Amino acid sequence: MGKIAILVVDDEAVIRDGLQRTLAGDRFEVETCKSGHAAIELLQDKEYDLIITDLKMPGMNGIEVLKAVKGLQPDIPVIMITGYATVDTAVEAMKNGATDYITKPFTPQQILEKIERSLEQRSVMIDDMFLKKEITSHHGFDAFVGESREMQKVYRRIIQVASSDSTVLITGESGTGKELVARAIHRNSPRREQPFVALDCSSLAENLLESELFGHVKGSFTGAIQTKMGLFRVADGGTLFLDEVANISMSTQAKLLRVLQERMVTPIGGTQPIPINIHLVAATNRSLKSMVSEGSFREDLFFRLNIIPIDLPPLRERKGDISLMISHFMRKYNADFGKQIRGMAPDAMAFLEEYPFPGNVRELENTIERAVVLAEGDIIHKEDLELAERDGQESPVPSAYVPTSAEELKEMKRHIRDKAVEDIEKAFVISALERNNWNVTHAAEETGILRPNFQGMLKRLGISIKTQFAK
Repeated sequence: MGKIAILVVDDEAVIRDGLQRTLAGDRFEVETCKSGHAAIELLQDKEYDLIITDLKMPGMNGIEVLKAVKGLQPDIPVIMITGYATVDTAVEAMKNGATDYITKPFTPQQILEKIERSLEQRSVMIDDMFLKKEITSHHGFDAFVGESREMQKVYRRIIQVASSDSTVLITGESGTGKELVARAIHRNSPRREQPFVALDCSSLAENLLESELFGHVKGSFTGAIQTKMGLFRVADGGTLFLDEVANISMSTQAKLLRVLQERMVTPIGGTQPIPINIHLVAATNRSLKSMVSEGSFREDLFFRLNIIPIDLPPLRERKGDISLMISHFMRKYNADFGKQIRGMAPDAMAFLEEYPFPGNVRELENTIERAVVLAEGDIIHKEDLELAERDGQESPVPSAYVPTSAEELKEMKRHIRDKAVEDIEKAFVISALERNNWNVTHAAEETGILRPNFQGMLKRLGISIKTQFAK
């Protein structure tokens, strides 16, 4: 085995020279540099096993070096040197990916212990990554990228439900990978050799959706020039995935409920029920529970669909996975476009880690694809990302963000529409309450809404009657 390559970054020559003397020998190969910018140049040309960097340095501090390392070589352990031994310093360093930190002055024995511990952690991490690769390959999770606690819960739930025929409801914002979860459930189920059939329920008008789901007989309506087998029968023996199930009309919901209860489907215009054997997986980016309270979704169907819930977290709630996804997508699009992008500049990585990603994983993938194509060198810079700056103001989408796919456009329109509807609903409810002296019963009666549904709107919109009277 070769020597362990260590890079020391410190603007003080006494620290650099001292560490080089301490670590010199048969085991370690030590290089030093006196600035963060010099370190980034070295990292672009050579791989290291461990980095030791000072926190306080002119030009580019240790935290900035740390973020740059994550963009260029994300698996390298980093030890932070600091003369400012505060809890905040340690927390910030560890939060940004440092494996350990050490305060000045320190002894040779202390730094050697820190190095051993960091290298051991790296060894464990590599073993874990290898094990995860084996598991994901075996279970068909190779389409997923993420090692966060939130995604580990999703992986476990997929394995738990795959052997069951219980209905699964996948919830999460657009772009979080709901169809990937549905396909993983199918691949790990006894039905894996049978059809996986997917339908976006928001893409068809009500009559066309019913025909697509249940089928129809020839002549049952204008345009029914031949008998058609519905997707319930096409998916027989396999898995039927209904995406955006919240967009199904109330009348179609009733028919869907009957099919799920009886496990029989009657084509439009037909009289003979046909037995079906499917595993139903549904998905939505809306709250069906809130829709039930509003009276726009059947409660009995919600309970029938929500037997096994799986909630996919948005990307902004699992930012620890972002650097892994960036590396994954860079490798993918390097191969697709014949490029040799080796990493990401510190400003680009820092920007992506703070960007809210309203389009979630799909938007991140599109961003990296675009950056790989546009990058003129072998490092992606911030300008290659072409993402809008955030001004700190709350808005449905970034002010200058332009969607790059039909899916992103659909998500942006839904997000803006939901925000506008919520604002109107809030004004409507508050106005009704003010006219009725904040009496919920009277406000509900005046507006023609059932009192439980009116209370449900109050709860969903975050309007508190108690707070108003406490003012």
